[in-house]
Amino acid sequence: MTGMTDVTTPAPPRQRKTRTHTWAAVLAACTGQFLVVLDVSVVNVALPSMRSDLGMSPAGLQWVLNAYSIAFAGFMLLGGRAADIYGRKRMFLIGLGLFTAASLAGGLAQEGWQLLAARAAQGLGAAVLAPATLTLLTSTVPKGPARTKAIGTWMAVGAGGGAAGGLIGGVLTDLFSWRWVLLINVPIGVLVLAGAAVRLSEGRTGERRRIDLPGAVLVTAGLACVAYGIVQTEASGWTATATLAPLLGGVALLGVFVVVEARTAVPLMPLRALGARAVASANAAMLVIGSATFSMWYFMTVYAQAVLGYTPLEAGLALMPTSLAVVLGSKCAPRVMAVTGTKNLALIGTAIAAAGFGWQSTMGADGAYLTSVCLPGVLMMAGTGLASTPLASQALAGAAPGESGLVSGLVNTSRTMGGALGLAVLSTVAAARTAGGTGPEELTAGFALAFRTSGAVLLGGLLLMALWLPRHRSDRR
Repeated sequence: MTGMTDVTTPAPPRQRKTRTHTWAAVLAACTGQFLVVLDVSVVNVALPSMRSDLGMSPAGLQWVLNAYSIAFAGFMLLGGRAADIYGRKRMFLIGLGLFTAASLAGGLAQEGWQLLAARAAQGLGAAVLAPATLTLLTSTVPKGPARTKAIGTWMAVGAGGGAAGGLIGGVLTDLFSWRWVLLINVPIGVLVLAGAAVRLSEGRTGERRRIDLPGAVLVTAGLACVAYGIVQTEASGWTATATLAPLLGGVALLGVFVVVEARTAVPLMPLRALGARAVASANAAMLVIGSATFSMWYFMTVYAQAVLGYTPLEAGLALMPTSLAVVLGSKCAPRVMAVTGTKNLALIGTAIAAAGFGWQSTMGADGAYLTSVCLPGVLMMAGTGLASTPLASQALAGAAPGESGLVSGLVNTSRTMGGALGLAVLSTVAAARTAGGTGPEELTAGFALAFRTSGAVLLGGLLLMALWLPRHRSDRR
């Protein structure tokens, strides 16, 4: 009987409490990341309904997407640093609260400008929330296989949010209205806010001090100008004043930011963070992969609807295997990484993705679903999922104590800015190939060239990673 008692003795209260806080942090972080990434793409299929309901112009409609992405990318570093200095729980709650309130305002908007203002506020909330989600994981889950698994889950959930955006947006728009594309965030956000306020423990890894406001203003304005310039290329081209002025101005502001950060005593982004080879190389790789892969969802959705004749809901369903592939790749990455090592898995995943993009570039105007949508899409996104997790782990492993929020902000910024740049460039490539044609053959030729270009970019990224990424043996343990 004594042996039986020993076997069934429950875990000590402190151990149970620690496990509860860990799972609460993982759940909160993954839910927040899902919402952030979901709102990058979920509004796409709802844009025509928004335009007819609010009387928006085509240019104004474009800014439903751009207002979110520019605010998101522009404030990401500030959000990451704030999590280090003021506390991960506090910034998580602030970011999610702003994001939820802005979603409510957008869903209730009666004028076009109200919707655009709400989307910009959503982007600001996302910029505070996204770095805090990753900081919650790295500060709560112990270093080692458990943390790697948690990061893989975080990457999978984020990838799933982006992948599921088209399907969720199509279902909500068809069954209810475009407003529910935004309003669906409200009950989820309220529930997570309530749970996080009770279950999460506060903590910060940096010294309590004032944020470097000059640096924050410069980097935010610089990134926002660059993002705005990238957005203008689709309408004005790369050589127009409307494009070059914000691009050059943004680059100049970022140059001044580097000078200020090198001289200030308490910088927003200590340049020594990029002095770590793991951080710099992983972020560069994230930028390249984001620039090549982010636009895949846009081109595949347009191809399915404008060329193959799918409805928005059918297009979302058609891309479900691709969505599952990126989630599965991200979830399997920690286990595979334990065998191959971090660098090798990043190379393998990128090579798989490049093969998928090469296959997709053979698409035709009368392509079959299996060979023109499903299988190449699965390869593209499975490879992306396999590559992204080790790169995020690599960057965070190289972060100095007190700078995990900063580095997580860098990772998200690299991926987001890479995606924005890649979509603008690849849209220009596709448009140049179609030469104004709108028929299925012309559109398909433009999309195919965009996919070939993405494959070439990934091959360049493969070489970059092979030469620059450090090789850590510790991740085999």
